[in-house]
Amino acid sequence: MNILVVGGGGREHALIEKIKESELCEKIYCAPGNAGIAKVAECLPIAATDIDALVNFARENQIGLTVVGPEAPLVAGIVDRFEAEGMKAFGPSRECAQFEGSKAYTKKFLQKHNIPTAQYKEVHSFDEAVSYLDKFSYPLVVKADGLAAGKGVFICPTKEDAYNSLDEVMNKKSLGDSGNVVVLEEYLDGVETSALCFVDGKTLVPMTSSKDYKRIFDNDMGDNTGGMGTFSPNPMVDEAMAEKIEKTILSPIMKGFLEDGISFKGVLYVGLMICAGVPKVLEFNVRFGDPETQVLMLRLESDLVRIMLSCCDGLLATQEVLWKKESAVCVVMASEGYPATSHKGDVIDGLDSMFEDNIKVIHAATKLTDDGIVTDGGRVLNVCALAGTLEEAREDAYAALGKISFNGMQYRKDIAKLDK
Repeated sequence: MNILVVGGGGREHALIEKIKESELCEKIYCAPGNAGIAKVAECLPIAATDIDALVNFARENQIGLTVVGPEAPLVAGIVDRFEAEGMKAFGPSRECAQFEGSKAYTKKFLQKHNIPTAQYKEVHSFDEAVSYLDKFSYPLVVKADGLAAGKGVFICPTKEDAYNSLDEVMNKKSLGDSGNVVVLEEYLDGVETSALCFVDGKTLVPMTSSKDYKRIFDNDMGDNTGGMGTFSPNPMVDEAMAEKIEKTILSPIMKGFLEDGISFKGVLYVGLMICAGVPKVLEFNVRFGDPETQVLMLRLESDLVRIMLSCCDGLLATQEVLWKKESAVCVVMASEGYPATSHKGDVIDGLDSMFEDNIKVIHAATKLTDDGIVTDGGRVLNVCALAGTLEEAREDAYAALGKISFNGMQYRKDIAKLDK
């Protein structure tokens, strides 16, 4: 079948590399794609949020499955539109996408179903928010309710920091309408992990474990980003912890969906903090994580297209989801100024280097110009490796990264370095 992937970042490139392995896949299109994706799929000059154009293209080109990568078109209802046209799209409905589109919506669901999470307060004005600042201990987490491209969470060590963050988000509108409502949340101290799950409306199947790194600098210093690296499996999630997460978090989530009549289909990303051995929910996302997808797709043994189709059809229970025993590491190469800004147009050298077979260089924000492939955003490349052990995968990823360069590039040097 012909398959359309919506998006143009590292997540979408990683998905396409896995999709092309399926015997069901005939041709892959990507809208809008990037310079790396263009080598394995036909890129289209259609924005990921141009739902009308995407629906028309899918109808006219006999697209058998559309895979939606980013959150914005999901929140805008792209899956509802495709299904209304009788076409299959992998992802949640507009209603279910609220779990990412509104942090307050998710917190209410978690509270209703007694799923462990941080204490919180939803506030609708700056003055209301300030009135609660003395009622929380510090650090305090300030979260813009709406979509903010991974930049809507502020960890505030002091009351003054919280006040300033609220001023930026609610008064100065630094994140636009995303900050009209804010969630004030108890700070959870522990070890962060990600639990991504395939869901078909009635069955939830967790993927293998992974861990990502949100801060821009080594040792978790600096500003939050969309993710500077990741690895899988996560040693913190041993068999006992996986069972605890299943029993106290994932099963209650699925039970809550069924009780509330929520037919969630696609990928549910559950961000977790393990606090003194107790897993608690930080957030929900309603799509594959980025850059978690990059390592998960390296480790997925089963046919991704068959899994996605089974989720669309409510037949996930018939699919066996298998994972490779090897470990995977992904290191993000970001542009100068990221995450506050991103420098574009810097020529990337070394992409034509000889890489080992276990290496994949995933393009996240690149563009093909007359000068060659250049940077085109904040997170530019994801250098990924699959190897027998985590340490081997880490060494291979950094060795491959060393062959690539562009002006102002920055990357963390401690990804998957577990003694730090």
